[in-house]
Amino acid sequence: MPSRQPAGPGATETMKIEAITLREIQMPLVHFFETSFGRTYSRRILLVTAHCEGVDGWAESVVGEDPFYSSEWIESAWPTLTTYLIPMLLGKQVESGREIPALLAKVRGHRMAKAGLENAVWDAEAQQKKQPLWKLLGGTRREIPCGVSIGIQDSVEQLLEKIDTELKAGYRRIKVKVKPGWDVNVLERIRSRWADITLSCDANSAYTLDQVEHLRNFDQFNLLMIEQPLWNDEIYYHARLQKELRTAICLDESIVSARSAAFALDTDACRIINIKVGRVGGFSEAIGVHDAAQAHKVPVWCGGMLESGIGRAHNIALSTLPNFSLPGDVSASKRYWKEDIIDPEVTVSPQGMIAIGDQAGMGYRIKADLIEKLTVKKQTLRA
Repeated sequence: MPSRQPAGPGATETMKIEAITLREIQMPLVHFFETSFGRTYSRRILLVTAHCEGVDGWAESVVGEDPFYSSEWIESAWPTLTTYLIPMLLGKQVESGREIPALLAKVRGHRMAKAGLENAVWDAEAQQKKQPLWKLLGGTRREIPCGVSIGIQDSVEQLLEKIDTELKAGYRRIKVKVKPGWDVNVLERIRSRWADITLSCDANSAYTLDQVEHLRNFDQFNLLMIEQPLWNDEIYYHARLQKELRTAICLDESIVSARSAAFALDTDACRIINIKVGRVGGFSEAIGVHDAAQAHKVPVWCGGMLESGIGRAHNIALSTLPNFSLPGDVSASKRYWKEDIIDPEVTVSPQGMIAIGDQAGMGYRIKADLIEKLTVKKQTLRA
């Protein structure tokens, strides 16, 4: 008996999830990236492949090397996936990636691990339906505006050089990482050189509410936003802080679901939301956050997690949804990697835009030989 239903009037084609492969690949960064958590020189990247009746859907679980940005990290995600999450999907017959969250709901949390699985199935579904992933998600934009995130540097001069390079490359928004001791003085130097560029800063929870007087100093720099100044799991105190600042607060780590987004929006805890598809648990929840923000007329943008080309391609697809009106951290492959694992690599126009194509699936081909060369660990689980 064939496992797929025949396509035809009123019929819905399904896919059987026959196997799932996990791979850890290791990719050195072109240049170190530093936040308030520390400095990263290379990435351990967790790739997920969903094998669905001759179609291979690819995704990236954006867990980090360490449990700093999130409680999830690569050493926790791998056993959670192999022991619990993957067995919940193997052998299942599904019509859409939207069905995956319900199948994994018994496991609490572990959103980045779940997102890798869900998004791989979305990619497989898009290929099966011969549709671009971005259209399947409900996207409408044919090009997306790009900004860059620049980490803490060894000197302010080095930071200014990097900003100059990115502005000349056409990027439409500069975001710099800040922390106590590397903030007001740095922003002063940037603004004294570039008075009118679209400038943001990202604190990654480096401040506390008793530093409100210090944070008020940020108002003088005409910033697009200050991202996640307070605790990573806090919304209420951000609402209190937002009342004290002219600068818009953007929430990142605090937004882990459409429900937490609704809470933040209802309490005026932020005026902008950063959506990271891995942080919220996959495309389905990311769409829910997008829709909640859109209903409140609050703009969103797509945050980056130092992804390989596979995660980057998924970010591009998500960024085509209509409320992604601010430049995201979806920049060119060459900013991070000597060679990316997709073909073509992600490129940004001199106007700071990424063009959206009509190829089925994520829109980029997998460099299977390069992925195999970079793989340090691999495991396939079958139904």
